[in-house]
Amino acid sequence: MVPGSSDMIFFSQLPEITGGKLLQLRSDSQIEYLSIDSRKAATQKGTLFFAIKGERHDGHQYISDLYRMGTRQFVIEQPTEHLIDFPEANFVLVSSTVSALQRVAAFHRKRFSFPVVGITGSNGKTIIKEWLYQILSKDQSAVKNPGSYNSQVGVPLSVWQIKPHHQIGLFEAGISRPGEMERLEGVIRPTIGILTNIGTAHDEGFRDQEQKIEEKLKLFKNSQVLIYCADHTHVKRVIQKMGIRTYSWGRDQGVDLLVSFQHHACQISHAGQTHTIEMPFADKASIENCLHCVALLTYLGFNYKKVQKSINSLRSVPMRMEMKEGINQSYLIDDTYNNDLGGLELSLQFLTHQNQKKKKRLILSDILESGLSGELLAKQILVLLEKYPVQNFVGIGPMLTGEQRFFSENSLFYPTTQAFLDNFDFGSIHEEVILVKGARTFTFEKIANRLQRKLHGTVMEVDLSALVHNLNVFRSLLRPETKIMVMVKAFAYGSGSPEVANVLQYHKVDYLGVAYVDEGVDLRKNNIVIPIMVMNPSEDSFDSLINYNLEPEIYSFRIFHSLLEYLGGRPCSIHLKLDTGMHRLGFAKEELSELIQLLGQNRNIIVASIFTHLAAADESGQDEFSNYQASVFTEAAESISTFLGYRPLYHILNSSGILRLPHLQHDMVRLGIGLYGVDPSHPDSKELKPVAALKTVISQIKSIKKGETVGYGRKGIARNDLRVATIAIGYADGFSRRLSQGVGEVLIAGKRAPVIGNVCMDMTMVDVTAIDAKEGDEVVIFGAELPIQEMANKIQTIPYELLTSVSERVKRIFVSDGI
Repeated sequence: MVPGSSDMIFFSQLPEITGGKLLQLRSDSQIEYLSIDSRKAATQKGTLFFAIKGERHDGHQYISDLYRMGTRQFVIEQPTEHLIDFPEANFVLVSSTVSALQRVAAFHRKRFSFPVVGITGSNGKTIIKEWLYQILSKDQSAVKNPGSYNSQVGVPLSVWQIKPHHQIGLFEAGISRPGEMERLEGVIRPTIGILTNIGTAHDEGFRDQEQKIEEKLKLFKNSQVLIYCADHTHVKRVIQKMGIRTYSWGRDQGVDLLVSFQHHACQISHAGQTHTIEMPFADKASIENCLHCVALLTYLGFNYKKVQKSINSLRSVPMRMEMKEGINQSYLIDDTYNNDLGGLELSLQFLTHQNQKKKKRLILSDILESGLSGELLAKQILVLLEKYPVQNFVGIGPMLTGEQRFFSENSLFYPTTQAFLDNFDFGSIHEEVILVKGARTFTFEKIANRLQRKLHGTVMEVDLSALVHNLNVFRSLLRPETKIMVMVKAFAYGSGSPEVANVLQYHKVDYLGVAYVDEGVDLRKNNIVIPIMVMNPSEDSFDSLINYNLEPEIYSFRIFHSLLEYLGGRPCSIHLKLDTGMHRLGFAKEELSELIQLLGQNRNIIVASIFTHLAAADESGQDEFSNYQASVFTEAAESISTFLGYRPLYHILNSSGILRLPHLQHDMVRLGIGLYGVDPSHPDSKELKPVAALKTVISQIKSIKKGETVGYGRKGIARNDLRVATIAIGYADGFSRRLSQGVGEVLIAGKRAPVIGNVCMDMTMVDVTAIDAKEGDEVVIFGAELPIQEMANKIQTIPYELLTSVSERVKRIFVSDGI
């Protein structure tokens, strides 16, 4: 939800702006906020909710809930027959709520005449936008997309932020199919354009690459100028064909800025003069992104001394918020790279949805270049804190300190970051989630470092946005009525159970599955309230099972009789496991009569679900057996349901089954390894995104002479002179000893380094002779660039084993784009 300018639009204007029909007008209210997500919609007056109907969610289903919460203004595309149920609400009916959202934002945009930079391309959009914001916001009030809000709905929400005090806009736009950019062009109306590059992303949505270029260039059809790199000849050709006025840079003659390189220096020839710019980056992508910024600054009239100073001030842009383990059983959300009101709202939304700990704390710096007085800015922050409450607020900076009278009495204020570090009682932090958000000049990374739990340099980076993407991929394969149980056993396949479960709860999965009672108890203690099935209950855990409202899997008469004896007639929900051919756990067909008789004698037992496990769901050659198992299951489950007089949930499919056997969905499916980005049936599938990346660092680099040996048992023999790096991971961390002696490889500076010698308990040696590596460099063990499936294949195992083998002493860092 994004706040708009003080020059408001009224609800009565919406039919004309959107082309819609006014269904009900109870109060002609001003529109102050636009919202599309019922989970993030505020109850404040002035909120306009757009009920968007998507592939997986329909906003119309949440109108009643939002009305109860206080929302009174709605744009809908599906007529409601019961307006009488909403006597105080305003409704406009439109043909498309997405189009209506875009039209409202476009109407708002037309009110402002300052320069607006529109940025598109396949890669680098967000980085260039953030870098330009770092540079330009020092001298003028700038507005930009929060995060990567560059979609058909993200762009209008971003443009709605424009206020009269702003002096320049920076908006990125992304598309995936023809026709989309024309709509975004009307919303952004860029006066200056930047085209980054054209890669393979979203190729499937276009006839060919030329069509994709043409579609992206439609963003600039009314722009005064387009900045681009003329070295991309296919892009240059299409631009010339379309007749767009350009300001180009490149290595060949005929461009506005002629560039050449010598080491980290870039020589730029422009208007008869040559200037040297020292580049603070070495990789090709960052240099190209940086030169787009240089080109824009030159076009805007910056002298090259100021250009160099601006480029020197750039720093890498963390594209996602990071959640890390903090001190004193707390969690730390590290969002320290910039601070503006739009970004603050995104960060507070993310904080609000972290329910692992009940206490929330915000540590916030002054918001610079906002264009607002200290009093108005403080009041804007308080509006956000009313929507996203925190128990503890810490303000740092002279503005917040000067306006502390507006904040609650228990708020703390410090004039500088150093004053906070010197005087704050860090012992007062205990079992809470802390958001640290500050403008760059406040060096809040010092605060983040102080609040972060100190562990060794090996980390498991868990991408929560990728996890949600995978969840939605599987949801798209299910019938609307099919429920989802997500397996978070074994520490959520190594990814961190409470953190993953919290995201799943927020995204409304129906059940969670764990292996043991203590895993379920841990989730309950971290405020997970959705139903949890325990797959391996034991007699000594029944107290916790009942006390924490966990539901046991019952797979044998022994465990069933033990539970019945413990319950003594008290009610309990259970899940019946049937053995249809896996021959691991479960009641066999021959035991059904006795099972049914036992259920009849114990009517206090509520059967929540009946399920079985397919032995070979990932094997296409075994589909006949899978279908046989399904038929045995259905016959047995129906017998039980007929006797019970009600029908429990049926479920049979795991991740592979969801992907391969949609006809066996029944009432619920069990999503396991697929959620974490592994497709067991199609290992090369690109649709799922890897969720976990295991990383470490180089501890030391040594030069080894030919003939010398490395490691225990002298198994690593130097056939030539070598450079050997010792990395901070061993088999105690989950890096298998089977990867010794050249079997395993890691990734350093984008290049593969083979293991030399044997893997040790806490360390491993790798050959970096051909790599420009230095001590402290990052080492990727597995991740997007080095797939876990490949590592598993090398040692004849499966990704499940590698993920679950990562030790709990390895720190988990959770990253998210927060959207």
